[in-house]
Amino acid sequence: MAYIELKNLNKAFGEKVVVNDLNLSLERGKILCLLGPSGCGKTTTLRMIGGFLEADSGSICLDGEEISALPPEGRPVATVFQSYALFPNMTVIENVMYGLKFKGINRAKAREIALSKLEVTGLADYAGARVNEISGGQQQRVALARALAVEPKVLLLDEPLSNLDAKLRIRMRDELKELQKQLDMTMIFVTHDQEEAMVLADSIAIMHDGYLIQTGPPREVYDHPATQFAMEFLGSANRLTLSSGEVIYLRPEKLRILGAYSDGAMRTAETEKKAGTHLICADVVRGEYLGFYTLYFARTDQGEEIVLRSVDGNSVPEGTKLILAFEDADVLMRGAQ
Repeated sequence: MAYIELKNLNKAFGEKVVVNDLNLSLERGKILCLLGPSGCGKTTTLRMIGGFLEADSGSICLDGEEISALPPEGRPVATVFQSYALFPNMTVIENVMYGLKFKGINRAKAREIALSKLEVTGLADYAGARVNEISGGQQQRVALARALAVEPKVLLLDEPLSNLDAKLRIRMRDELKELQKQLDMTMIFVTHDQEEAMVLADSIAIMHDGYLIQTGPPREVYDHPATQFAMEFLGSANRLTLSSGEVIYLRPEKLRILGAYSDGAMRTAETEKKAGTHLICADVVRGEYLGFYTLYFARTDQGEEIVLRSVDGNSVPEGTKLILAFEDADVLMRGAQ
Protein backbone atom coordinates (compact mmCIF):
# COMPACT_ATOMS: atom_id res chain seq x y z
CA MET A 1 0.00 0.00 0.00
CA ALA A 2 1.27 3.48 -0.91
CA TYR A 3 2.60 5.53 2.01
CA ILE A 4 2.91 8.70 -0.03
CA GLU A 5 0.96 9.25 -3.23
CA LEU A 6 0.94 12.05 -5.78
CA LYS A 7 -2.18 12.14 -7.95
CA ASN A 8 -2.53 14.16 -11.16
CA LEU A 9 -0.09 16.79 -9.92
CA ASN A 10 0.33 19.86 -12.15
CA LYS A 11 2.43 23.01 -11.92
CA ALA A 12 3.06 25.81 -14.40
CA PHE A 13 4.91 29.10 -14.22
CA GLY A 14 3.08 31.36 -16.62
CA GLU A 15 2.87 29.55 -19.95
CA LYS A 16 5.62 27.10 -18.98
CA VAL A 17 4.27 23.77 -17.72
CA VAL A 18 6.95 22.25 -15.47
CA VAL A 19 5.04 19.31 -13.97
CA ASN A 20 2.39 17.68 -16.13
CA ASP A 21 -0.22 15.31 -14.66
CA LEU A 22 2.28 13.52 -12.41
CA ASN A 23 1.23 10.31 -10.67
CA LEU A 24 3.68 8.67 -8.26
CA SER A 25 3.55 6.49 -5.16
CA LEU A 26 6.03 5.13 -2.64
CA GLU A 27 5.84 2.50 0.08
CA ARG A 28 6.87 3.24 3.65
CA GLY A 29 10.58 2.76 4.42
CA LYS A 30 11.69 3.03 0.79
CA ILE A 31 13.82 5.52 -1.14
CA LEU A 32 12.48 7.12 -4.31
CA CYS A 33 14.76 9.06 -6.61
CA LEU A 34 13.43 11.76 -8.92
CA LEU A 35 15.96 11.63 -11.73
CA GLY A 36 16.28 13.80 -14.80
CA PRO A 37 18.12 16.68 -16.47
CA SER A 38 17.96 20.28 -15.31
CA GLY A 39 14.53 21.80 -15.89
CA CYS A 40 12.67 18.47 -16.05
CA GLY A 41 10.42 19.27 -13.04
CA LYS A 42 12.00 17.11 -10.35
CA THR A 43 12.88 19.92 -7.90
CA THR A 44 9.50 21.56 -8.48
CA THR A 45 7.86 18.24 -7.57
CA LEU A 46 9.93 17.99 -4.40
CA ARG A 47 9.04 21.54 -3.41
CA MET A 48 5.34 20.85 -3.91
CA ILE A 49 5.61 17.83 -1.60
CA GLY A 50 7.40 19.99 0.98
CA GLY A 51 4.82 22.77 0.69
CA PHE A 52 7.22 25.42 -0.60
CA LEU A 53 5.30 25.57 -3.89
CA GLU A 54 1.54 25.25 -4.30
CA ALA A 55 0.35 22.78 -6.91
CA ASP A 56 -2.01 24.16 -9.56
CA SER A 57 -4.04 20.97 -9.32
CA GLY A 58 -3.80 17.43 -8.05
CA SER A 59 -3.31 15.98 -4.59
CA ILE A 60 -0.55 14.84 -2.23
CA CYS A 61 -1.48 12.16 0.29
CA LEU A 62 0.81 11.00 3.08
CA ASP A 63 -0.05 8.09 5.36
CA GLY A 64 -3.71 8.40 4.39
CA GLU A 65 -3.86 12.19 4.94
CA GLU A 66 -4.31 14.81 2.24
CA ILE A 67 -1.56 17.37 2.90
CA SER A 68 -1.75 19.57 -0.23
CA ALA A 69 -3.40 22.47 1.62
CA LEU A 70 -1.07 22.41 4.63
CA PRO A 71 1.75 24.97 5.01
CA PRO A 72 5.34 23.65 5.06
CA GLU A 73 5.54 23.73 8.87
CA GLY A 74 2.29 21.80 9.13
CA ARG A 75 3.39 18.90 6.94
CA PRO A 76 4.98 15.79 8.46
CA VAL A 77 7.99 16.09 6.15
CA ALA A 78 11.44 17.65 6.42
CA THR A 79 13.72 18.90 3.65
CA VAL A 80 17.49 18.85 3.27
CA PHE A 81 18.33 21.57 0.76
CA GLN A 82 21.18 21.53 -1.73
CA SER A 83 22.82 24.46 0.08
CA TYR A 84 22.14 22.83 3.52
CA ALA A 85 20.70 26.21 4.70
CA LEU A 86 22.60 26.08 8.00
CA PHE A 87 23.01 29.12 10.26
CA PRO A 88 26.74 29.99 10.41
CA ASN A 89 26.28 32.07 13.59
CA MET A 90 24.95 29.04 15.48
CA THR A 91 26.68 25.97 16.83
CA VAL A 92 26.03 22.53 15.36
CA ILE A 93 23.58 21.58 18.11
CA GLU A 94 21.77 24.93 17.89
CA ASN A 95 21.24 24.30 14.17
CA VAL A 96 19.79 20.86 14.90
CA MET A 97 17.53 22.26 17.64
CA TYR A 98 16.25 25.11 15.47
CA GLY A 99 13.17 23.45 13.99
CA LEU A 100 12.07 21.99 17.32
CA LYS A 101 11.15 25.37 18.81
CA PHE A 102 8.34 25.63 16.25
CA LYS A 103 6.98 22.35 17.58
CA GLY A 104 6.55 23.83 21.06
CA ILE A 105 9.30 21.67 22.54
CA ASN A 106 11.14 23.21 25.50
CA ARG A 107 14.86 23.87 25.23
CA ALA A 108 15.99 21.03 27.50
CA LYS A 109 13.97 18.44 25.59
CA ALA A 110 15.04 19.94 22.25
CA ARG A 111 18.69 19.63 23.28
CA GLU A 112 18.15 15.99 24.24
CA ILE A 113 16.54 15.22 20.87
CA ALA A 114 19.24 17.11 18.97
CA LEU A 115 22.02 15.22 20.74
CA SER A 116 20.37 11.89 19.88
CA LYS A 117 20.27 12.83 16.18
CA LEU A 118 23.88 13.98 16.28
CA GLU A 119 24.74 10.56 17.73
CA VAL A 120 22.94 8.87 14.85
CA THR A 121 24.79 10.96 12.27
CA GLY A 122 28.17 10.59 14.03
CA LEU A 123 28.51 14.24 15.03
CA ALA A 124 28.02 14.19 18.81
CA ASP A 125 31.64 15.30 19.35
CA TYR A 126 31.02 18.41 17.23
CA ALA A 127 27.88 19.61 19.03
CA GLY A 128 29.55 22.79 20.26
CA ALA A 129 31.44 23.60 17.07
CA ARG A 130 30.48 26.44 14.74
CA VAL A 131 29.22 25.42 11.31
CA ASN A 132 32.13 27.18 9.58
CA GLU A 133 34.57 25.10 11.64
CA ILE A 134 33.49 21.75 10.19
CA SER A 135 33.91 20.14 6.76
CA GLY A 136 31.40 20.03 3.92
CA GLY A 137 30.59 16.41 4.63
CA GLN A 138 30.00 17.19 8.29
CA GLN A 139 27.77 20.14 7.36
CA GLN A 140 25.70 17.79 5.21
CA ARG A 141 25.26 15.50 8.21
CA VAL A 142 24.23 18.47 10.39
CA ALA A 143 21.53 19.26 7.83
CA LEU A 144 20.42 15.63 7.98
CA ALA A 145 20.37 15.62 11.78
CA ARG A 146 18.29 18.83 11.81
CA ALA A 147 15.78 17.29 9.42
CA LEU A 148 15.58 14.05 11.42
CA ALA A 149 15.09 15.94 14.70
CA VAL A 150 11.50 16.87 13.82
CA GLU A 151 10.67 13.15 13.29
CA PRO A 152 9.33 13.52 9.74
CA LYS A 153 7.28 10.82 8.10
CA VAL A 154 9.12 11.53 4.85
CA LEU A 155 12.57 13.04 4.38
CA LEU A 156 13.02 15.13 1.22
CA LEU A 157 16.51 15.70 -0.16
CA ASP A 158 17.30 18.15 -2.97
CA GLU A 159 20.62 17.19 -4.63
CA PRO A 160 22.04 16.52 -1.14
CA LEU A 161 25.49 15.39 -2.27
CA SER A 162 26.15 17.71 -5.19
CA ASN A 163 28.33 20.15 -3.21
CA LEU A 164 30.80 17.44 -2.16
CA ASP A 165 33.90 16.26 -3.99
CA ALA A 166 33.76 12.90 -5.79
CA LYS A 167 35.41 10.78 -3.10
CA LEU A 168 33.37 12.28 -0.25
CA ARG A 169 30.18 12.01 -2.29
CA ILE A 170 30.66 8.24 -2.59
CA ARG A 171 31.27 7.90 1.15
CA MET A 172 28.30 10.07 2.06
CA ARG A 173 25.87 8.20 -0.18
CA ASP A 174 26.90 4.96 1.55
CA GLU A 175 26.32 6.61 4.94
CA LEU A 176 22.96 7.95 3.80
CA LYS A 177 21.84 4.52 2.64
CA GLU A 178 22.94 2.95 5.92
CA LEU A 179 21.16 5.65 7.93
CA GLN A 180 17.98 5.10 5.94
CA LYS A 181 18.06 1.38 6.69
CA GLN A 182 18.84 1.98 10.36
CA LEU A 183 15.91 4.39 10.84
CA ASP A 184 13.53 2.69 8.37
CA MET A 185 13.08 6.17 6.92
CA THR A 186 10.97 6.98 3.85
CA MET A 187 13.00 9.27 1.57
CA ILE A 188 12.46 11.11 -1.71
CA PHE A 189 15.55 12.67 -3.21
CA VAL A 190 16.30 14.64 -6.34
CA THR A 191 19.42 14.13 -8.43
CA HIS A 192 20.66 14.34 -12.00
CA ASP A 193 23.44 11.84 -11.18
CA GLN A 194 22.51 8.45 -12.64
CA GLU A 195 25.08 6.53 -10.60
CA GLU A 196 23.86 8.11 -7.36
CA ALA A 197 20.29 7.13 -8.21
CA MET A 198 21.25 3.55 -9.08
CA VAL A 199 23.12 3.09 -5.79
CA LEU A 200 20.69 4.77 -3.40
CA ALA A 201 17.18 4.28 -4.71
CA ASP A 202 14.72 1.45 -4.27
CA SER A 203 12.73 3.05 -7.07
CA ILE A 204 13.70 5.57 -9.76
CA ALA A 205 11.27 8.00 -11.38
CA ILE A 206 12.70 9.41 -14.61
CA MET A 207 11.34 12.83 -15.57
CA HIS A 208 11.70 14.78 -18.81
CA ASP A 209 10.11 18.12 -19.75
CA GLY A 210 7.64 17.89 -16.89
CA TYR A 211 6.48 14.38 -17.71
CA LEU A 212 7.07 11.17 -15.81
CA ILE A 213 8.74 8.88 -18.34
CA GLN A 214 9.24 5.69 -16.32
CA THR A 215 9.32 4.37 -12.76
CA GLY A 216 10.73 1.16 -11.37
CA PRO A 217 13.63 -0.46 -9.51
CA PRO A 218 17.10 0.60 -10.74
CA ARG A 219 17.83 -2.69 -12.54
CA GLU A 220 14.46 -2.65 -14.27
CA VAL A 221 14.72 0.88 -15.65
CA TYR A 222 18.35 0.28 -16.71
CA ASP A 223 17.75 -3.07 -18.42
CA HIS A 224 14.25 -2.31 -19.75
CA PRO A 225 13.96 1.42 -20.53
CA ALA A 226 10.51 2.56 -21.62
CA THR A 227 11.76 5.17 -24.09
CA GLN A 228 14.90 6.13 -25.94
CA PHE A 229 15.31 9.12 -23.60
CA ALA A 230 15.22 6.84 -20.54
CA MET A 231 17.70 4.49 -22.18
CA GLU A 232 20.20 7.23 -23.01
CA PHE A 233 19.82 9.14 -19.74
CA LEU A 234 20.58 6.11 -17.57
CA GLY A 235 23.76 5.19 -19.42
CA SER A 236 25.39 4.88 -22.80
CA ALA A 237 23.89 2.60 -25.45
CA ASN A 238 25.34 1.36 -28.71
CA ARG A 239 23.27 1.75 -31.86
CA LEU A 240 23.78 -1.12 -34.29
CA THR A 241 22.31 -1.83 -37.69
CA LEU A 242 22.02 -5.55 -38.32
CA SER A 243 22.52 -7.18 -41.72
CA SER A 244 18.72 -7.37 -41.96
CA GLY A 245 18.56 -3.57 -41.71
CA GLU A 246 16.99 -3.63 -38.25
CA VAL A 247 18.27 -1.03 -35.76
CA ILE A 248 18.95 -2.20 -32.20
CA TYR A 249 20.48 -0.74 -29.03
CA LEU A 250 22.79 -2.47 -26.54
CA ARG A 251 24.59 -1.44 -23.35
CA PRO A 252 28.41 -1.47 -23.79
CA GLU A 253 28.85 -4.26 -21.24
CA LYS A 254 26.51 -6.54 -23.23
CA LEU A 255 28.86 -6.64 -26.23
CA ARG A 256 31.27 -9.49 -25.42
CA ILE A 257 34.76 -9.47 -26.89
CA LEU A 258 35.47 -12.97 -28.23
CA GLY A 259 38.95 -12.14 -29.51
CA ALA A 260 40.90 -10.79 -32.46
CA TYR A 261 39.45 -11.40 -35.91
CA SER A 262 40.81 -13.99 -38.31
CA ASP A 263 39.01 -16.09 -40.88
CA GLY A 264 39.54 -19.19 -38.75
CA ALA A 265 38.41 -17.49 -35.53
CA MET A 266 35.27 -16.21 -37.26
CA ARG A 267 34.42 -19.68 -38.61
CA THR A 268 34.86 -21.14 -35.13
CA ALA A 269 32.68 -18.47 -33.55
CA GLU A 270 29.96 -19.04 -36.15
CA THR A 271 30.10 -22.79 -35.54
CA GLU A 272 29.99 -22.54 -31.74
CA LYS A 273 27.43 -19.77 -31.32
CA LYS A 274 24.14 -20.70 -29.68
CA ALA A 275 20.65 -19.87 -30.85
CA GLY A 276 19.90 -16.20 -30.20
CA THR A 277 23.57 -15.17 -30.37
CA HIS A 278 24.74 -12.64 -32.96
CA LEU A 279 28.28 -11.85 -34.14
CA ILE A 280 29.67 -8.58 -35.47
CA CYS A 281 33.15 -7.23 -36.15
CA ALA A 282 34.62 -3.87 -35.18
CA ASP A 283 38.01 -2.13 -35.34
CA VAL A 284 39.39 -0.61 -32.14
CA VAL A 285 39.95 3.15 -32.55
CA ARG A 286 41.26 3.85 -29.06
CA GLY A 287 41.14 2.60 -25.48
CA GLU A 288 40.73 4.35 -22.14
CA TYR A 289 42.06 2.53 -19.07
CA LEU A 290 39.89 3.43 -16.07
CA GLY A 291 41.31 1.20 -13.34
CA PHE A 292 39.06 -1.78 -12.84
CA TYR A 293 37.79 -1.69 -16.43
CA THR A 294 38.79 -0.39 -19.87
CA LEU A 295 36.58 1.38 -22.38
CA TYR A 296 37.27 0.71 -26.05
CA PHE A 297 35.93 2.96 -28.76
CA ALA A 298 35.47 1.01 -31.97
CA ARG A 299 33.93 1.21 -35.42
CA THR A 300 31.85 -1.60 -36.87
CA ASP A 301 32.07 -2.86 -40.45
CA GLN A 302 28.90 -0.81 -41.08
CA GLY A 303 30.76 2.33 -39.95
CA GLU A 304 28.88 2.76 -36.67
CA GLU A 305 30.86 3.99 -33.66
CA ILE A 306 30.40 1.87 -30.55
CA VAL A 307 31.77 1.59 -27.01
CA LEU A 308 32.95 -1.67 -25.42
CA ARG A 309 33.67 -2.34 -21.76
CA SER A 310 36.30 -4.89 -20.77
CA VAL A 311 37.19 -6.03 -17.24
CA ASP A 312 39.67 -8.82 -18.08
CA GLY A 313 42.74 -6.60 -17.71
CA ASN A 314 44.13 -7.38 -21.16
CA SER A 315 45.03 -4.46 -23.40
CA VAL A 316 43.72 -4.41 -26.97
CA PRO A 317 45.95 -2.39 -29.33
CA GLU A 318 44.51 0.33 -31.53
CA GLY A 319 43.62 -0.97 -34.98
CA THR A 320 42.80 -4.50 -33.81
CA LYS A 321 39.74 -6.00 -35.48
CA LEU A 322 37.61 -7.78 -32.90
CA ILE A 323 34.89 -10.38 -33.04
CA LEU A 324 32.00 -9.33 -30.79
CA ALA A 325 28.94 -11.25 -29.63
CA PHE A 326 25.61 -10.32 -28.11
CA GLU A 327 22.38 -12.11 -27.24
CA ASP A 328 18.82 -11.38 -28.30
CA ALA A 329 17.93 -11.11 -24.60
CA ASP A 330 20.39 -8.22 -24.16
CA VAL A 331 18.78 -5.94 -26.75
CA LEU A 332 17.42 -2.82 -25.02
CA MET A 333 15.32 -1.50 -27.85
CA ARG A 334 14.54 -2.37 -31.44
CA GLY A 335 13.57 -0.17 -34.35
CA ALA A 336 14.31 3.17 -32.61
CA GLN A 337 16.03 5.83 -34.69
